[in-house]
Amino acid sequence: MKTIIAACSQNLSGSRASVQSALRTLLAAPWPSQRDVRSWLQLLSVLQWVLSFLLLGPVSLLLLIYLVFTSFWPISALYLAWIILDWDTPERGGRRLPCLQRWPVWRHFRDYFPVKLVKTHDLSPSHNYIIGSHPHGILCVGAFCNFITGSTGFREMFPGIQPFLTTLAGNFRLPLFREYLMSGGLCPVTRRAIGYLLSQNGTGNAVAIVIGGAAESLSCRPGVTTLILKNRKGFVRMALQYGANLVPSFSFGENDLFRQVVFEEGSWMRSIQLRFQKMLGFAPCVFYGRGVTSVHSRGFLPYARPITTVVGEPVTVPKIEDPSRETVDMYHEMYVRSLLKLFNENKTKYGMTETDELRIL
Repeated sequence: MKTIIAACSQNLSGSRASVQSALRTLLAAPWPSQRDVRSWLQLLSVLQWVLSFLLLGPVSLLLLIYLVFTSFWPISALYLAWIILDWDTPERGGRRLPCLQRWPVWRHFRDYFPVKLVKTHDLSPSHNYIIGSHPHGILCVGAFCNFITGSTGFREMFPGIQPFLTTLAGNFRLPLFREYLMSGGLCPVTRRAIGYLLSQNGTGNAVAIVIGGAAESLSCRPGVTTLILKNRKGFVRMALQYGANLVPSFSFGENDLFRQVVFEEGSWMRSIQLRFQKMLGFAPCVFYGRGVTSVHSRGFLPYARPITTVVGEPVTVPKIEDPSRETVDMYHEMYVRSLLKLFNENKTKYGMTETDELRIL
């Protein structure tokens, strides 16, 4: 019996020593610094945003289709009924949720790159505005962060101005994704939706349009600044019809976030991209960024490159219900000159050289 008790005492002493040794090792291990924690939070915030924009819509659609063939089919039926009843809401100003815009995750999203908003002129809340956002880039990070999240202080810089960002109308046909977009203040880039915001929503509305669209994303790559703008005049016509002033904005650094495989004009891959663009409104780009675990690996996350969005001087536009082609061309030319002035005055401040030029196609 004494032998058994002694053996047990030795085992307990050994176990206690092992636990103490493990605790000492754990306490001696370096804990993550505040900088490390901030970096992880920033990475996670960008990860959730990219996954939401790339996967939320398709995954939700596939899930609802799957539920149709299960005992949970009423969920799909009820949501379909909801979409039918709520069909016109995206084109009537959407359904903005201020709490989502104030979500703390957007501050980490902003700091990942970081993104900065620069004001050059005041915007009066007694007018409505169409903000031209350039360039498109791959995922329009600058436009989203500045005009939707509010993390860069748009409302503080432009008091009384309510920003909206337009995107492809097809995105608002995808289940759950449409609710996500509307909650942030996104609207379809259609005449009806833009017209509602400029005529039925009072004054102080700033509708941001990424004018280059999918066609511009195909030429997006670091070191090249090419805008598809020469024949994009619909936004000018709408500005004239509703008397909304035109405001140019440029996001320096937007094209540096990803690397894209650019196919030559006339190649079969380029023709497939252009065909997709005409049929579906978007172009499937072959691009890559950094990986989740390391900046040196390849993945789908954007590289951490600074983005500075400069909002320029408004071009005053009269209200003309049926503007002539000559009038549209005149104000389009005025807008292009204002955009070029904005670019040339700020390019050396935000990472470009004096010799860099803005190509407009």
